[in-house]
Amino acid sequence: FDVTFVNKDNLPEYVWANSWGVSTRLMGALIMSHSDDNGLVLPPHLAPIQVVIVPIYKNAEQLKQISSHIEPILLQLKEMGISVKYDDADNRRPGFKFADYELKGVPVRLVVGARDIEKGTVEIMRRDTLEKSEAPLEGIAGHVKALLEEIQTHIYRKALAHRQEMTRTVDTYDEFKKEIEKGGFILAHWDGTTETELKIKEDTKATLRCIPLDGDTTPGVCMVTGRPSKQRVIFARNY
Repeated sequence: FDVTFVNKDNLPEYVWANSWGVSTRLMGALIMSHSDDNGLVLPPHLAPIQVVIVPIYKNAEQLKQISSHIEPILLQLKEMGISVKYDDADNRRPGFKFADYELKGVPVRLVVGARDIEKGTVEIMRRDTLEKSEAPLEGIAGHVKALLEEIQTHIYRKALAHRQEMTRTVDTYDEFKKEIEKGGFILAHWDGTTETELKIKEDTKATLRCIPLDGDTTPGVCMVTGRPSKQRVIFARNY
């Protein structure tokens, strides 16, 4: 677009630009695709903090004991390339910390108390399902690494299944008008003209959202005009 600026050497330079919406739009899509009423649910591959460890203690001595057991686990996780935070702050109660990290979408939470140290176990909570479980402290770093990949796969498959569930195929314009009232995405043939696209928008408030690169390329006829159509495209309402 011939957009330039004057750099520090007082010379014109082209800006680095993109048209992929890799900004607040992409962040919004990420939040809307995976999150729930408790806050964010972040994919482990993108989460700034992948694991948080919260100690449960009554006094400084207990905290010291717990921390001595947690320190090698922290090192192991970091060596695996996992972003981890050990929250031993004494100005916030554990319940507040739990809710705060759930709100922020931290994928995995580990909770360790004095009793857990005695038993050699740790409580694990996964953010995507809010399920809690107990696991041995021994080998916990490897377990967490595997769990992060499991969460990554689970939330992707869940979002994909939801998209597929909300996508329907229609052949006639009357059918389209009924289905669009249910929300979701509609796959339909379109003749490729702006005129037809504007008519659909005027009649139904739905707009063409995407021409799938890997979609059904079987030729057909436009649901509105009956003219030839190269492939089905995706229509939906913009909210």
